[in-house]
Amino acid sequence: MIACLDSGNTRIKWGIHDGRSWLAQGALAHSDLAGLAALPAAWPAVRRVMLANVAGPAAAQRIATQLGAWAPLLNTLQAVPAAAGVVNDYQQPARLGVDRWCALVGARALTHADSLVVMAGTATTIDTLRADGHFAGGLILPGLDLMRRALARDTAGLPFADGHHVDFPRCTDDAIVTGTIEAQAGAIERAFRRLGNAPALCLLSGGNASVLSAVLGIPHRLVENLPLEGMRCLAADPASLN
Repeated sequence: MIACLDSGNTRIKWGIHDGRSWLAQGALAHSDLAGLAALPAAWPAVRRVMLANVAGPAAAQRIATQLGAWAPLLNTLQAVPAAAGVVNDYQQPARLGVDRWCALVGARALTHADSLVVMAGTATTIDTLRADGHFAGGLILPGLDLMRRALARDTAGLPFADGHHVDFPRCTDDAIVTGTIEAQAGAIERAFRRLGNAPALCLLSGGNASVLSAVLGIPHRLVENLPLEGMRCLAADPASLN
C-alpha cells in the first residue's frame, strides 16, 4: 500500500492506493497542514510514501514533520530523464516541475496517443506528450485567479472580478472573467493544433479544470488528481527514485 502526496502552491492533495485502486483521496490547504498527522494512524498498512512538492523546502520540511510514523517511508520525487514509459526531453530534465512530471507519467498510464496534459491550478501548465512517450515541451501560464489578481493589483480601476463567462460580456466583472477563461482556452487549443492530424486527446486536471472544460472546443477528458496517478506509477519504477 502506498500514500501519494501532491504538495502544490495552494493545497496538498493526497491518496491511498492498495495496488489495485484508490482507497481514499483528499485535499487540504497548507494552512491546515496539521490534518496530515491523522493519516498514518488511519492507514497503518502504508509501506511507501511518495511526495511531489512544488511549494518550496520549508513546506517539504513541515510536511515531513507531520507524517510521524510515515517519515521513514518518505520518497521525495523530482523529474528524471526517463521513468515509467516517459522520456523527459526538457533541456535540463531535473528542472522540470515535479508536478508536471507526475502529471505526464499519469497521462502515459491512461493513454498512448499524442496527448496534451493540462494542469489548471494556481498556474496553468500545458504540456505535450507524444505517442512514443517523449515529453516534447510545454507552456506555463498564470492560473485564472492569478490573472484576475494581476488586473486588480496592477491597474487603477479594475476589480478582482467575480463575474461569469458569457459570449458577449456587458459588465466589467464578466469581461475580466470571460477574458481570462478565453485566454487559457485559446492557449490550450493552439497547443492542441500543434499535435497535427494524428488521433490526440487533451487530459485536463486541477482545481480549475471543470471551468476550462466547459468552454474547450477540442476532444478532452477530465481526470481528477492526475499527478497522484503518476506518483502511483513512479512508486513501482526504481528509475524514478533518486
